[in-house]
Amino acid sequence: MLSGTAFVRGAGRVAASGFYDWLRREPSQRQQANEALARRIRAVHEASHQTYGYPRIHAELREAGEVVGKHRIARLMTRMGLKTRGRRRFRVTTQANQPRTPAPNLLAQDFSATGPNQKWLVDITYLATREGWLYLAGLLDTYSRRIVGWSMSERLTEPLVCDALGMALAQRGAPKLHHSDQGSQYTSHAYLALLEKAQVQVSMSAVGRCYDNAMKESFWATLKCECADHTFPTRTLARQAIFEYIEIWYNRQRRHSALGYLSPCAFEQLARL
Repeated sequence: MLSGTAFVRGAGRVAASGFYDWLRREPSQRQQANEALARRIRAVHEASHQTYGYPRIHAELREAGEVVGKHRIARLMTRMGLKTRGRRRFRVTTQANQPRTPAPNLLAQDFSATGPNQKWLVDITYLATREGWLYLAGLLDTYSRRIVGWSMSERLTEPLVCDALGMALAQRGAPKLHHSDQGSQYTSHAYLALLEKAQVQVSMSAVGRCYDNAMKESFWATLKCECADHTFPTRTLARQAIFEYIEIWYNRQRRHSALGYLSPCAFEQLARL
């Protein structure tokens, strides 16, 4: 019969043996699955330029055939320290043109649409470069959030917005409604003449009513966060980055929560089926 001391010593040997066995034990299937999933999560996060949170990563993995819950992805992202970039507040760049009579606000903050080319929102933002400002004009279709026309220039003048509108009309045809603020570029004779020729109904926000164009301003905030959150070395590099962001990433790949986590192009393609 073992004495008390011998029993404790023996138990210690058994406990130590079990502990070292546990150290040498292979990772469990759950651990291995989490490690593999973590690698896929990190890959999607990096491919999105660190902009995707767990809902969009979940949508990306689901489309690839991965069966996994959102909360599991969220927990693994927290453990890995993966975070998304925060968005900056939008800043208005167009200047109201008071002498000219503006069009009425026909949009009235109703961004709903049942198909493409029903409502376009337009606006201008600026990009900082070491060579000076680069201005970006864009047109957004409220149905799919797709950027249907855009233009860049180092000067904030009529050709900037006319070129963006020309691109959109050439690619998509005319929309039913075109909404802008009362900036001098959008109330210019040249710009309004293009809209009149295309037989587009014009809508404009009242001065100081930035929320009337909230959907377009939300896009600018997203672009500034995900692509233009720094000062570009040159205007050329800024132009290249914006082209790639809009045409390669945002329109064709970036998943939008309001579109069922589809990209704008994928959402339009699905609507055609």
